[in-house]
Amino acid sequence: MDPTKKKQLETLLYSTVGIAAVALIAIAFNLIAAGARQRIDLTAENAYTLSPGTKAILAKLDTPVQIRFYRTKNASAMPVFLSTYAQRVEDLLGEYRQASKGRIEIQRLNPEPDSDAEDSARLDGVEGQQTRAGEKIYLGLSVAMLDQKQAISFLTPDRERLLEYDISRAIARVMTAEKPVIGVMSPLPVLGGANPMAMQMRQQSNQPPWAVMSELMRDFNVKKVEVTAEAIPDDIKVLLVIHPKAFSDNAQYVLDQFVLRGGKLIAFVDPLCALDRPPTAPGQMPPMSTSTLDKLFKAWGLTFDTTKVVADMEHVARLQEGPNPAVLALNETAINKEDVVTANADNLLMAFAGTFSGTPADGLARTVLIKSSKHSGLVDGITASYAAGQIASNMVPSTTEFPLAIRLTGKFKTAFPDGKPKPAATPSEPKPEEKVAPALKESTEPTTVVLIGDADMIQDPLSVRELQAIGQRLIMPLNGNLSFAQSVVEQLAGDSNLIAVRSRASRERPFTVVQKMQANAEANYRTKIKELEGSLAETQRNLNELQKSKGEAGQRFILSPEQQQELVNFRKKETDVKVQLKDMRKQLRSEIDSLENRIKWLNIAGMPVAVVLAGFGLAAMKRKRAGK
Repeated sequence: MDPTKKKQLETLLYSTVGIAAVALIAIAFNLIAAGARQRIDLTAENAYTLSPGTKAILAKLDTPVQIRFYRTKNASAMPVFLSTYAQRVEDLLGEYRQASKGRIEIQRLNPEPDSDAEDSARLDGVEGQQTRAGEKIYLGLSVAMLDQKQAISFLTPDRERLLEYDISRAIARVMTAEKPVIGVMSPLPVLGGANPMAMQMRQQSNQPPWAVMSELMRDFNVKKVEVTAEAIPDDIKVLLVIHPKAFSDNAQYVLDQFVLRGGKLIAFVDPLCALDRPPTAPGQMPPMSTSTLDKLFKAWGLTFDTTKVVADMEHVARLQEGPNPAVLALNETAINKEDVVTANADNLLMAFAGTFSGTPADGLARTVLIKSSKHSGLVDGITASYAAGQIASNMVPSTTEFPLAIRLTGKFKTAFPDGKPKPAATPSEPKPEEKVAPALKESTEPTTVVLIGDADMIQDPLSVRELQAIGQRLIMPLNGNLSFAQSVVEQLAGDSNLIAVRSRASRERPFTVVQKMQANAEANYRTKIKELEGSLAETQRNLNELQKSKGEAGQRFILSPEQQQELVNFRKKETDVKVQLKDMRKQLRSEIDSLENRIKWLNIAGMPVAVVLAGFGLAAMKRKRAGK
C-alpha cells in the first residue's frame, strides 16, 4: 500500500476512534453527573438548594416515605409553562430522594384518562384540572408514610417559592399522628362566616377564613375560642389573640390564667386597626379601632400607647396614593436575625403599628423581634391616617429604635392578685354565688408570650394576593407577613424546622443602602423645607390680617402708599418662598432619583467592568512574561 494512503487511513482511523472515545467519555460523564445530581446554586437566598430545615426534617425519618408524583405527559394537553415547571418539580424531588439517603421513594405516574394511574390520583387526593380545550390535566403529588397521607392537589408555578415548604410540610405532617391544637380568639371574623360590618354596607357577608387561618388549618387543629369564654380548653397549648379591642377584665383574666398554667400566647394588638373601620354616615370620620391588653401589659412591666403609631423615614412604604411614613416596609435591617423565629424573615409590611415600652417584670426576659430604624418617631394616629403628608415635615426623629414585636419568656405573675374580677352588680336580679376555681398567682414553669403591635399585617389585603388559575382559587404572599405569622405559631406549637423553609416565599430584595441614604438626604433637606414652610405661613398670615383690616366694618378706606407697598412686598415674598419651596422639593426628588440610578447602574455594570478589567490584567501579565 502506498505510504501516503496508509498514513491517511491511519489518521482517519485514529480520528474516528478518538471521536468515538470522546463521545463515550461525554456520555459516561453525563450519566454519572446525572446520578450524582450536584448543582451549583448562585441565588443570594439559595432558592434552589434544600434548606437546613428540610434536611433536619429528613434526618428524623426512620420509616420509608413514598411520594407519588402525578404528571400528565400528553404534550398536546399540557401547557408548555406547566411542562417546564413539572420538570423543575421532578428535579427537586430528586434532591429530596438524595438528601433522605434512600428513605424517600419517588414514584412517577402518568394519569391518562380512564387509567389505573388516574384512579390512584383520585384516591390520593390529587385533583385534575380542566383546560380551556376541555382536557383534564394532572400535576400534583401525594406523600404517604404507613397509614398517614398528605396530598398537594395541584402544583402551580405561582407558588414555586413555596414549593419546598409545601413538600416539607407534607412530609412533616405524615410523621406526626395528630395535629397540634391551637386556639384563636378574636372579635373579627378571622375564621370566616358572617361579617356584621359587611352586612351593614350591603356587601358579601359570608366570607372565607383569612389566608393566615387557612394556612394554619393545614398544619394544626384550629379551635375558635369566644371572647366571652370563662376558660381556655385544656387541650389548647397555644392561643392566638387577634385585635382584642375592648376586652373586658374577665377576658383578660382568662388569658392571664391560661399563661400562668403554662399556655403560650401570641397577641396581635393595634393602636389603629386600619382594616377594622365600622361604616359611618357620609362626611363623618369613622371611629378609631384600637386594641390592647392593658391589665396584662401592666403586670408584665410593659406599656402600649394606643394613641401613637410609629412613623419611620427609612422604611417608608410606597403606596398608590403616595408614601406614608406610618406604613412601614421593613427589610432585614429591622428584623432580629439572631432569633430562630425571625432569622429568615424579610420584606414585612406593617400599617400604623404601635410600640412596646417599659422594663419587663422580675422573672421575665424580653427579646425584640422587629424594630424601627433610628430615623423614626411617634405620631398621632389620626394624623398618620388622614394627613400622611404632614408627617415628614413635622416629625422629629427620636433616634430610638422602637420595638414593634417582642417575645417575653420566663415565669409570669398574675395581673389579678385579688382573683377573678366580679361582674357588675344588677340590683333587679341578684345572681347566686357561683363556684370559682382557685386563681393561679404565678406560673410554675417558664412559658412564652409573643406580642405584635399591628393586627393589620395578617389581614388579607396587607399579606396576600388572590389569584384564579385553571379554575382554582390560589393565595399568593404579597410579602413576608404570612410567613412571619406562621413561623411564630410553629415555633411555639409545631416543627420549628419548617421556619427556614417557608421564608423563601419573599422575593423582594430592596436596596437597603439606598433607603438609608434617602432617609439621610430627606433629613438634611427637611430642616430647610420646614423653615420655608414656616416663612410662607407667616407671610400668608400677614397678608390675611392686612386684607381683613381693609374689609372690617367701619373701615372702608383706601390703603396708604406704605400699606400698598407692604402688601406688594408680602405677595412678592409669598411667591419667592413658594418658588424656593418647589425648587427644594424638586432638588430632593432629583437627588434621590440620581442616587437610585447610580446604585442600579453600579449593580448592572459592575460585574462586566470587573471581568473586562480582569481580562486586561491577565493579558498584560502574559505579555510581560512573554517579553522576559
